[in-house]
Amino acid sequence: MDLLPFPSSVPVQREIGHAERPVGDLEYTKPTPDELIDLAIQRNITRINTRGLVGGDEAFYIADLAIKCNSDPMLLKCLADHGTGFDCASIEEMRTVLNLGVDPARILFANPCKAAASLVFAREAGVLRTTFDNIDELDTIKTHMPEAQLLLRIYANDDSALISFGEKFGAPLDTTQALLVRARELGFDVVGVSFHVGTGAKSPTAFSKAIQHARQVFTQASNLGFTPSILDIGGGFEDSSFESISSHILQSIRTEFPAGVTAIAEPGRFYARSAYTLVSRVVARRRQMGVAAVQGVPDMLYQNDGVYGSFMNVVMEKEVMLPVLVRKRGKSKGNKKYRYSVWGPTCDGIDCVAKEARFGEEVMIGDWLKYMNMGAYTSTTATKFNGFNTSLETFYVNSETMPGF
Repeated sequence: MDLLPFPSSVPVQREIGHAERPVGDLEYTKPTPDELIDLAIQRNITRINTRGLVGGDEAFYIADLAIKCNSDPMLLKCLADHGTGFDCASIEEMRTVLNLGVDPARILFANPCKAAASLVFAREAGVLRTTFDNIDELDTIKTHMPEAQLLLRIYANDDSALISFGEKFGAPLDTTQALLVRARELGFDVVGVSFHVGTGAKSPTAFSKAIQHARQVFTQASNLGFTPSILDIGGGFEDSSFESISSHILQSIRTEFPAGVTAIAEPGRFYARSAYTLVSRVVARRRQMGVAAVQGVPDMLYQNDGVYGSFMNVVMEKEVMLPVLVRKRGKSKGNKKYRYSVWGPTCDGIDCVAKEARFGEEVMIGDWLKYMNMGAYTSTTATKFNGFNTSLETFYVNSETMPGF
């Protein structure tokens, strides 16, 4: 990991009708966050080019620490320093967060179906808040963490979400009374209700329905003598719909819980997605010939990262990737007449990053392609299929500390 230093301003010359471009010491202007990322990309490409072929064939990430997070320890530390709580699903995730000095009280062990060993670890570490959604889980928790503070995870589902969790987790509303009765019999403290409508959720109605069901479960719990106070609304938020959905959620919570409730969320995707920019190198190119060329089939680019690496979302969530050509000087031309399909480095035929990408100029072997919004479910889902390296370097900038931001 490297933290890339940059000057607080970039020399530019302004010409009416022309793009700003670096020149001499004529006039200075502060870079925008996007410009800062581009500067980091150019600096690292220059560094890689000095190595020659050895060490220059790996993709890399640029991360802006000012705004987002994922499982990268550097960003977790940034979030921890700002007092964020953490939703953990495994021993390793809990260990990573605890090693940052995070108080165990700020951690929710949010996996509804846990192995005994993970409960033992959590108990010894002081992580006592956890979730459940079935009878057997209650018995397991009783054996290994009898003093647990429980959140009952209820069924919730957004059919329009990129990935739904309803088939795997969540107690249907007609089972919650029996689960709460069993929790009371075992002497547990049920402190709240949780749900998750799905990754990449798009429907405000799905959240409203889940909050209404949570209100009913709160009432059931209160009638049994519990005093629930926590509502975990899960995550799955996207940048494009975050403001509208969050406003809808807030109104639903106010309607269903007029006396107030402690609401928490799991906005991992929202925090992480836009923090990371991936830069991948074109290692080979195949120009169409014969019938394919006559039919206008796009030429093919092969880059050093693919769906078995940072681009698993192309397969899992059908995400459409929009690569941008990194230019050595100036800006890319506007007329996007050069068409390519973009492929990963493995020998698997499904390793296609983009069926068609358009560029304003011809892309050559050795050029670099930039992909924005690559912080969520990218490096964390990478494999070593075909023996390709997935431990990519990350270079950090912080637009928040740059003068003028």
